[in-house]
Amino acid sequence: MSQPTTITRRQLLAQAAFAAAVLTPVGWLAPRQAGAASAQAARPAPAIDFDAGVATAWFDELLALIQATPGYSPPVAARAIGRAGVTLYEAIVAGMPEHHSTVGLLADLPALPSHGRSAAYHWPTAANAALAEILRALFPGAPADRRLAVERLEASLVATAPRGTRDRSIDHGRAIARAVYAWSATDGGHAGYLHNFPSGYLPPVGPGLWEPTAPGFLPALQPSWGTNRTFLPAGGACDPGPPPAYSTDPASACFGEALEVYTTVNALTDEQLEIARFWSDDPGTTATPPGHSVSILTQMLRARDASLADAGEAYARLGIALSDALVACWRVKYAHNLLRPITYIRATIDPAWGDPLPLVTPPFPEYTSSHSVQSAAAAAVLTAQLGEIAFVDHTHDSRGLVPRSFASFDAAAAEAAISRLYGGIHFRSAIDRGLSQGRCIGQRVAELPLRG
Repeated sequence: MSQPTTITRRQLLAQAAFAAAVLTPVGWLAPRQAGAASAQAARPAPAIDFDAGVATAWFDELLALIQATPGYSPPVAARAIGRAGVTLYEAIVAGMPEHHSTVGLLADLPALPSHGRSAAYHWPTAANAALAEILRALFPGAPADRRLAVERLEASLVATAPRGTRDRSIDHGRAIARAVYAWSATDGGHAGYLHNFPSGYLPPVGPGLWEPTAPGFLPALQPSWGTNRTFLPAGGACDPGPPPAYSTDPASACFGEALEVYTTVNALTDEQLEIARFWSDDPGTTATPPGHSVSILTQMLRARDASLADAGEAYARLGIALSDALVACWRVKYAHNLLRPITYIRATIDPAWGDPLPLVTPPFPEYTSSHSVQSAAAAAVLTAQLGEIAFVDHTHDSRGLVPRSFASFDAAAAEAAISRLYGGIHFRSAIDRGLSQGRCIGQRVAELPLRG
């Protein structure tokens, strides 16, 4: 991992202060409803009276950090998203009268800092401070320009609330972030960005087992990620069962799945290739597949003019689902260690196949498909939060990819899943059972009793 350019926090703060001085104050720092109690009033406005702008701005920055910072593979990215979501929620939950803390609901989460006796908090300010603090902690190796962007964003969102209310809100947000970060450091994935390819891991060898694939022949990525602690105490209970038994018999289910990949890729349509590329979400080029799910949520929150309270619950549930989905998926991957289609097809059907494939085969076992698991988990949460709605996904507009339209979040998840068959990198069972596995995880998260 390359070392970041040296820049002191004092330099960052000085540049951020200058940026804040020339930025126009944004409307989401004041109550969104006409006649609502102001931050200066004796009874401050609850989180629902502010729009989601602070939250969506920070989650945009989170995606930029994932894309730009070395080492943020999909599991590591999902973990960061989960920690950020819980941090946001806990920073503002005291301003959400119908909600309560996740303490007692999430695995091993200790008591978090209290908001104290005073009710004089400005919730956008608390959210701003909390998200800035957790992202600094989660991305210590971020490039200098992204670290400066964090400081500038935090400075630009400082509210004009009375000094006591403002300082109290900042202190509360930062205290929550530090507590969540300390808790996360014990989950098994701490500093995972430094350990994507542990040198001591030796994959099992034998017929049907995973081995490094062309073109890079990289070693196994995050082989122990499936042992990490999940957010939900029973996060690994959604077991999809084993894949079809390995066989080279042309009459076997295993051979039939390989033949489907072979014939589909050989006759790929322009539409199928477009789908494969839209959902590829390669690390380093994009914010990874979990980041794509966050992008969809952010688009929906903006389209609905959602409240800060709505955003706090939605980002928390989505982050928990994505993080737990990747842990559960990785547990299954390394339990079965199934080979990739390119390995099977070259050995059994066509030695020259896949040079190149539509997508590069990722460096880890095949079953289940992480695209399927995380997309279905996200769809279950988004449907529970937002309903069965049609939408257009603009995630890759800046990359010149045409937006795609979907009748529902489940439809988007199904397309994300099948895109991996079109790319030549997953068998049908990994896709279908991955969708079932992810749906199970997402439904568990959607049922988490945060209200009442």
